[in-house]
Amino acid sequence: MSQRIRNKKARRSRGFTYLWILALAVSTFLLIYFEQTSLLYILATLGVTVLLVVVALADLGRSELPSDTMPMSNAPAPGVKSRS
Repeated sequence: MSQRIRNKKARRSRGFTYLWILALAVSTFLLIYFEQTSLLYILATLGVTVLLVVVALADLGRSELPSDTMPMSNAPAPGVKSRS
């Protein structure tokens, strides 16, 4: 993928993110303005629940490299005298 296509995709994604933030901020303001705090409370609870489920299902251990793929060095460990 070329650099220009990646930058365009990132800009478009960033625009959608800003649009989501604006829409959620306006809807939150409207719910508070029209005194629908009970509905806002329910939506906030559902949002936190979804966030916790996503984090719980995320495979965070996969991001670490396995130890057998780490490059091995021939240098002795610090503090260990080499046999010469």
